[in-house]
Amino acid sequence: MKHLLEVADLGADGIDQVLRLTDSFVEVSGRTIPKVPALRGKTVVSLFYEDSTRTRLSFETAAKRLSADTMSFSVSSSSVSKGEGLRDTVETIDAMGVDAIVVRHKSSGVPWRIASWVRASVVNAGDGWHEHPTQALLDCYTIRSRRGSLDGLRIAIVGDIAHSRVARSDVTAFAALGASVTLVAPPTLLPPSLEGWPVQVCHRLDEVLGGLDVVYLLRLQRERMTEALIPSLREYRTLYGLTAERAGRLRPDALIMHPGPMNRGVEIDAEAAGDARSVITAQVANGVAVRMAVLYLLLGSGADLVAPLPELAAQA
Repeated sequence: MKHLLEVADLGADGIDQVLRLTDSFVEVSGRTIPKVPALRGKTVVSLFYEDSTRTRLSFETAAKRLSADTMSFSVSSSSVSKGEGLRDTVETIDAMGVDAIVVRHKSSGVPWRIASWVRASVVNAGDGWHEHPTQALLDCYTIRSRRGSLDGLRIAIVGDIAHSRVARSDVTAFAALGASVTLVAPPTLLPPSLEGWPVQVCHRLDEVLGGLDVVYLLRLQRERMTEALIPSLREYRTLYGLTAERAGRLRPDALIMHPGPMNRGVEIDAEAAGDARSVITAQVANGVAVRMAVLYLLLGSGADLVAPLPELAAQA
């Protein structure tokens, strides 16, 4: 595997491979010194054209725990402010001999273009409304670690589906692993077409709430909205928010998930976010180990290195 641009690059077998490898890196992350020499001598660059907290720090932490060198690109203090174009920027970075570029951009498809311009491996850390593959992987890992498998689980993704790259990647990954996925949103927050999406659609959260194994809340991405798509935040919360009362109607073993950042009091109440069934902080923690697995598969020797990992870890 040269690049990770979308979940479809992996398929069900590839997703399973990443999740199995992640088990080993969870163990590494739990050590007193959570570091292995797996990628010593490699260089990973974070190229973020959009703001990020969780994804950016997660990738940088993952690279450092693998003993890779890291570089962080800041748009505001770079030659982009002088008018330098994307291709010149990435070719300049690639010329420095880096091994991987982790890219986030507001425009869909940018990681594919970058992959065609550079020799380094490219990881898509979010492109516009399109994909966010490592978020889907960490979500799958979080569910699997609590429920053993996704096969046969009933998962609802609730909220702003239209503007969510997380939703698109999660639908592909969840369905590939055998889950039944329902999108819950008002018609204005659904994509214009769902042709090819392996999903069901419901416009009322209360209709599906009691039968769910996982309820996955999405943030209203108002920064991507160019028109008024909901009457008000209050009405949205009334119809689609996971309130404390709705959380009380979930099954005892149901999981509550959110990719962050949360709009507390809109798509999820503080009581629901802090519920014992919430795995939102576990998603963040698992993100580091999942991204360690992705970088290791890209920059190590791929699948051939999966089996010897315990020996490699023992060298730390």
